[in-house]
Amino acid sequence: MLRLWRWYQNTLAAHPLKTQMISSGLIWGFGDIAAQSITHLTFKGNRGFSAADEHKELRINWNRVAATSLFGCGFVGPVGHFWYEGLDRIIRHRLKMQPNSFRFVGTKVALDGIIFGPLDLLVFFTYMGFANGKTAPQIKEDVKRDFIPALVLEGGIWPILQVANFRYVPVRNQLLYVNFFCLLDSCFLSWIEQQEDAPWKQWFAALLPSTEKRGHGG
Repeated sequence: MLRLWRWYQNTLAAHPLKTQMISSGLIWGFGDIAAQSITHLTFKGNRGFSAADEHKELRINWNRVAATSLFGCGFVGPVGHFWYEGLDRIIRHRLKMQPNSFRFVGTKVALDGIIFGPLDLLVFFTYMGFANGKTAPQIKEDVKRDFIPALVLEGGIWPILQVANFRYVPVRNQLLYVNFFCLLDSCFLSWIEQQEDAPWKQWFAALLPSTEKRGHGG
């Protein structure tokens, strides 16, 4: 394990962008496999699940795994790499904030949650829609259905994780830290996307003000 860690650190130092892209692709692909497994088990636990389907085996959608892995490699890897490196340089050198101070960490967490978090979700749901052969109107409806629930649920978790990341983890290893939790995040986002019109999503939608209804009301 120690050798593996040293090898990763050396590879990360020599080829940071390539390392992040490859590791992100592998992690997000594995996360989607886990998400499909969780969705299968959840579906089997539903009351509406028929006895005839109870013994159906899990069949992994490898096209979906490939699409999710490509998202990790093509978007999360390079964008995440430049985002965290650039964020540190801007706050440290341009804003002249004291490293590891309350303002330094708080500003990083705030910017990460306001800019990168929503962007990551929006690109993920849009990309997965096109990857699954959906039309633009269908993708728009999917984003409206999935974006807010995912943003709310992730908004209660990622800031806490990022406080520890920005406060205690060196910038060089922040990529690895985020990548590790992206394993859980990719599983979560894939599961969210596969839930379609689940009742709990409809509950979230019911809490939001309906602009359409206001428009019809004059």
